[in-house]
Amino acid sequence: MDHPADAPAYRDLLCDRDFVYGVETVPARGIGLPKSFGRLVDEVEALIVDPRFSWISITDNPGGTPMLPPDWLASALQEYGRRIVVHLSCKDHNRNGLEGAAWRYASDGFPNILALTGDYPTTGFGGTPEPVFDLDSVGLISLLKAMNEGMEVPGRRGQIEKLPATDFYIGCCVSPFKRYERELMPQYFKLVLKILAGAEWVIPQLGYDMRKFHEVKLMLASRGIDVPVVGNVYLLTKTVAKIFHSGRLAGCVVSDELLEQCDKYGAGPDKGKQFFRELAAKQLACFKGLGFAGGYLGGMARPEAFADIVDLAESYGRDDWRDFMKEIRFSQPDEFFLFDHDPQTGLCEPGAFNPEYLRSLARPAKPKEVNLNYRLSRMVHSLAFTRGKRLWGMMRAFFGRLDKKPEGLAMRSVHAVERGSKSFMYGCQDCGDCSLPDTGYLCPLASCSKHSRNGPCGGSAAGRCELDDKDCLWARAYERLKYYGESESMLDRPAVLYNAARQKTSAWANTYLDRDHHAPKAKEPEQQ
Repeated sequence: MDHPADAPAYRDLLCDRDFVYGVETVPARGIGLPKSFGRLVDEVEALIVDPRFSWISITDNPGGTPMLPPDWLASALQEYGRRIVVHLSCKDHNRNGLEGAAWRYASDGFPNILALTGDYPTTGFGGTPEPVFDLDSVGLISLLKAMNEGMEVPGRRGQIEKLPATDFYIGCCVSPFKRYERELMPQYFKLVLKILAGAEWVIPQLGYDMRKFHEVKLMLASRGIDVPVVGNVYLLTKTVAKIFHSGRLAGCVVSDELLEQCDKYGAGPDKGKQFFRELAAKQLACFKGLGFAGGYLGGMARPEAFADIVDLAESYGRDDWRDFMKEIRFSQPDEFFLFDHDPQTGLCEPGAFNPEYLRSLARPAKPKEVNLNYRLSRMVHSLAFTRGKRLWGMMRAFFGRLDKKPEGLAMRSVHAVERGSKSFMYGCQDCGDCSLPDTGYLCPLASCSKHSRNGPCGGSAAGRCELDDKDCLWARAYERLKYYGESESMLDRPAVLYNAARQKTSAWANTYLDRDHHAPKAKEPEQQ
């Protein structure tokens, strides 16, 4: 095997025509010194020096539980840095903390970043922690891209200073294993937004229907987007299958049918070992046959188990994957598919969209979400908040006069009217940088657990929020926008980066005076 310094970098591996394999590793909770942690490092190093594996990936507090940060494990393997993918999620750090972590990774020689919004925290010292989500995955990708281009920031003497450019290879996730159209389509639209924001490679979240994995590539091809896609495989056990089926791990889906098989084989003499390894190997073979850039193996297993799965995948015949495509179709009841797959092969020709979906775009049914509140909101926006039309000029001039005395009685009175009306209609949190026009007039602070302004996270299940306390905001917004023929373009816009400096100020004034994200020209975020 090549010396670590001479081995191909992760980005070169994905852009090569050869199918390559990687492995996910998970740090633990506790002090990183005892023998158990030394064993973890030894196992990970055994994987990365194994010629069957081209890279390893290190998670960032998966499942919303606290663990050692991924750079702790990465630092023990620094000589392999170009072949290590570090996960970076938004749940535990604000944008400054994320930027600081990114500078650390760049300085330590870890250029490969998988940018994630992150799971909602589930446990912590003394109770459930308050999540951050200052940025979402789109915002994080935008930050990393800006760092790659050389960020311009205010210097100590007031002049603009350009920081050294980084060389991050930015990855992103997408969750295709959604049951309903209203939650799947926003996932795909957000994936396109992520790529436009700077993501260069994609890994889907977990499921066990190869048609849905294939749809990710088909959807990207339909948009003329050519980026490497890595297939995701998790080595199941009977216990893990039950956890995935329960929905307790966001974005991980095991259907009723697959759970029955897992229970059946898991009760056998080998506890399902052969069945689970064959299932993983067959998925890898399908990814290779479908033209994915690589396969990504995860699960609580020893290095030799992952090696055996790769060996098994490589032992199959050239076209065996076509039979496996027919086997691995563990879909959810009435699951929506964007493409029209051949019922015999499970395959789909590029551009062969689901005909029922196309018909529904032409004649959308009126959903319950299109209520009086929404219709009134659209009317008011068209009348008073559409730039350059109708009342826009008059309102801009009015707020321009009020802004000459921003703390005066007139501005305070107008702001009070704004707060009261928007709180009553939308549950407004008075953020001062309003995203209601972006989100189908559903407040992201009031109606989304992660306050997502750039599309859905991957955690919804059957249209419900990851916390299962409400319907997903973006599924609701999709239904509203589809009725008016606007769903396909719902995320055709730049990334929204909320400016906390606007909090508790008038969002109306900020809109009319070009001080929020709706301003026609992008402005650098204020340095506080």
